[in-house]
Amino acid sequence: MYDKTTRAIRVTVTPTFLEDQSTPEEHYFVWAYTIVIENLGQEVVQLMTRYWKITDALGRHQEVRGEGVVGEQPVLHPGERFEYTSGAPLPTPSGIMVGSYQMETSSGEMFNVEIPAFALESPYAKTRLH
Repeated sequence: MYDKTTRAIRVTVTPTFLEDQSTPEEHYFVWAYTIVIENLGQEVVQLMTRYWKITDALGRHQEVRGEGVVGEQPVLHPGERFEYTSGAPLPTPSGIMVGSYQMETSSGEMFNVEIPAFALESPYAKTRLH
C-alpha cells in the first residue's frame, strides 16, 4: 500500500497483479489498482481531472490524461472518501505509475493532489522495484 497527502487530501493506492488476465508468454501483464481518496480537510472539493505517467521495466513512458476517474467526478465533503478500482496493462513484468488529480474547491480554486508513485510488480519480474 502506498499513500500521500496533499493539502489535506490523502490518496492511498493498493496495486494487485492479475495473473488470470496476464499472458507472460505474449509479454502482456495486467494489474488492478484500488485507490481511496479521503478529504481530511475542511473544504468541499471535486475531482476534475486525472494525470498518469506509466513507466514499464524498459523505461518507456506512457502518459494518460482525462476527466474524472472511472467515469465520475466525485465531490468530497470534509471527512468523506471515494474508492475506485482501475487497471493497467504493460508489455513488461514490472513498472511504475505516478500521477495527480486536479481538484476544485467549492469557491472555484483549482489545485493538484499528488498520487504516490507505486510499483507494478509481478512474479515474472527479475528485479523487484519495491
